[in-house]
This record gives sequence, structure tokens and C-alpha cells, in this order.
Amino acid sequence: MQLKVTAPARMQTTIILPSSKSISNRVLIINALSGATNMPENISDCDDTRVMVKALTQDAPVADIMAAGTAMRFLTAYFAATTQTEKAITGTERMQQRPIQILVNALRHLGADIAYAKNEGFPPLIIRGKELTQSEVCLKGNVSSQYISALLMIGPIMKQGLRLTLEGEIISRPYINLTLRLMSDFGAKAYWMNEREIVVEPQPYRPIPFTVESDWSAASYWYEIMALMEDPQAEVTLPGLFSDSYQGDCAVAKLFEQLGVCTIFNPQNKCVTLKKGGERTKRMEYDFINQPDLAQTFVVTCALLNIPFRFTGLQSLKIKETDRMAALIREMEKLGYRLTEEEGKTLVWEGEKCQPESPVVIDTYEDHRMAMAFAPTCLKFSNLHINNPEVVSKSYPHYWENLKKAGFMLEETTR
Repeated sequence: MQLKVTAPARMQTTIILPSSKSISNRVLIINALSGATNMPENISDCDDTRVMVKALTQDAPVADIMAAGTAMRFLTAYFAATTQTEKAITGTERMQQRPIQILVNALRHLGADIAYAKNEGFPPLIIRGKELTQSEVCLKGNVSSQYISALLMIGPIMKQGLRLTLEGEIISRPYINLTLRLMSDFGAKAYWMNEREIVVEPQPYRPIPFTVESDWSAASYWYEIMALMEDPQAEVTLPGLFSDSYQGDCAVAKLFEQLGVCTIFNPQNKCVTLKKGGERTKRMEYDFINQPDLAQTFVVTCALLNIPFRFTGLQSLKIKETDRMAALIREMEKLGYRLTEEEGKTLVWEGEKCQPESPVVIDTYEDHRMAMAFAPTCLKFSNLHINNPEVVSKSYPHYWENLKKAGFMLEETTR
């Protein structure tokens, strides 16, 4: 399937964002470990969360998590610490190419019984759940925070708790802190002992009512749209977002001030409103080590606003749904912008341009964030097409419907 996306000239709208996938997936694991009989409220309806719910609620010998990397990592630890019978966990062809050996090795060190069903170091996995008797493990701090969170969340049910030491550079610290904060909400005692050690005491979770907030990562695409809109009166209201959010990606509000977008927080109505406001920076430099999911949004926005940039801390983008750095370089060239990658962790644009394609046809690489970050480029390119637009269901199933509500025109076309 292919969509031609055409932008409106003006926009004033209210958009109901999806619930936070990051919070939903963590809370589902913690809630299950607490022994709760009720599900948390306002859980995300995206693909990643639906496969998590299915795996946690259906007593099947095989859990197929499709393309959900978060589910693969969180459920691997969950099944290793709780399952009393043999459990297989598998996914799509791409998922079977995404490494998981770091997490498996850490769980084995703690006493887990996990085997590879096909290729060493990659899913599918065969897990025989058992009590994990060891309590200390080390990981490199620059691995995916989801490995770290997967281990932390099972800590309270482990016989001796967990002491996790992180070595070297620690990336995505806000996601680790999000996990610790949610664990604390459910009664766990989990905390940083120092800059490198996290302690989880062997104190069980307790079930509580919990409501998931809206997703700041999803909000980033509306910030992008606002930045690229020519209409000086454009306005978007986004309910369910808070200035004291649990989510690290709430940094998007402050960052987009540099790109001429003003955020008005309304705690009474539990919403934010985006408007045009402030001067744009002449150049943007930022380390996305703590907000890697925002990188695609800022790469596209800055280039289309002719703002040179240097974005670092992007190393985790190479092990996402696709190699996002390579995908960004290829697709931005279609728009006429030549990006440079440095040392596998930095993207730079100093204003280099080339002839854009016409029409512009964006490939999405089975990556929801490629589709959502590039769709707003129709505000600058009138003949824009998105291949495989259905990939947005992974995190933001109603993205296209929300664009239509805001005045964008969507037309199915043939390749």
C-alpha cells in the first residue's frame, strides 16, 4: 500500500494521542508480577502492547510477539523468572535478526534456563522458567535500556533481589528512571545506589489501580507539523500530557522552542497547546542519548527548515526496527538533503543539498517512526508518497486518521 499525503494550508485542531507505549509495556509486566486481577487503565492499543497483553493473558506454549522489540526483551525476562512450563518466544523475520544475547547471558548468569531455537544470540528462544537464585549481574551501560529495564522489573520477585552494575557510558538513563519510578509506584524498593549501581530489594510488588498517560513520542510529530506549518495562527491541543511526565521524551517541548514552537501547559484541563512562537535557532546541536526515539523527528524538521545540525548519541538507532541512521540518510537524499554519519553514532547536516526526486516516495523499512517522521514533509513537498503506511500501527494506530482530522488529505495510490 502507498499513501499520497497532502498538507492543509491552515490548522486548528485537538488530537487524542495514543497512550504511552513505554509506560504501558512496563506497567503490564509490573502489574502481572504484582498478582493483580485487573488490567491498568488507558493501556495503549498499538501492536507492541497488544502482543504483550496476549502473551501475558493467554496460556499458550508459544508467544509470537511479531515485530515488538520491547515485548521480546521484557517477556524474555518475565518468562525466565515466572513460567513453570517450557515457553517459546518468537517474532517476525526481522525480529529474528535482532540480537538478544546480552540479555540472555545476563539472565543465565542469574540462573535462568534459556536456549536458542535457531541461531545463537537471536530469537526464537526456548525458556524454562525457574526461581532465579543469583542476585548480582553486570551490563555495559551503552546497551539498550530495555535490557536493563527487563532485568530490573523482575528484581522484586527474585529470592535475593537484584544488584545491577552498569559499566562505561550509560545511555537512555531517563528510560531506566521511568522503570524505577513505575516499580516504586507498585511498592517495589528499587534505587540507584550510586552512579553505576542499581539495587532492587526482594520486596514483592503490590497491585494498585493505574492509568497510563498520553505518549510524548507521538506528540513529537505534531510539534514537527507545527514547526513546518506556514500558518502563523496554527494551533494544536493535545490532551493527556503533563509537564511532570514520567516520560523522558517530554524533553521534546523544550527542544522545539529552538525551532519556533511554543508549548502552553494547562494542568487544569490536563492538556498542552502548541502554537507558533519564538525565534528559530541558526544551528542545532544535541545529544539524543536519552531520547533516541526523537532523533528522526528532529533530523527531518531541521533539514526542511534549513537549520544545520549535529546530532550525537544515536548509536542505538542501528538496532531498532531498521538501521535508522542508514534509512534516514537514504530517505533524506530523496528530499534533496545529504546527511553524513560519523562513527556510527552521529548524524550531521551542514547544508549540503542535491536534486530532490519527483515524486518523493518514502520507504518506511517496517519502521513506524520513519512513516510518522516523514509524513509531515508534505508541508514542503506537494507530491509526497509513503510506502507501507500501515507500519504506524506499531505505536500510533490512529496516526493517519488524526492527520485527516487535522485537515491533511490522504489518497491511496499504486506504486
